[in-house]
Amino acid sequence: MAWMAWTPITAAFFGCIFLMLIGMGIWQAVSPTVPRRGFLPLTTTRGDRLFISLLGAAYIHLGWLAFTDAALWIGSIIALVWLVIVMRWG
Repeated sequence: MAWMAWTPITAAFFGCIFLMLIGMGIWQAVSPTVPRRGFLPLTTTRGDRLFISLLGAAYIHLGWLAFTDAALWIGSIIALVWLVIVMRWG
């Protein structure tokens, strides 16, 4: 049986996603979300936009690995910018 290699970077990645979900839950309890329409072609809530931005970040990273030999942290910065854009104006 193969086990996942929990390196510190892997643990930090999943820890950040866990903290985002906890933060979104607290934010929802304090200030309930109102569905709105931004530049995305559908009406979304905060949780929808977080999910879309995480999917987009995964595709950005996969594309980065497939099409360039540059350092992955540059792709991570692009993914972070994508997250901010989708969460703010999506």
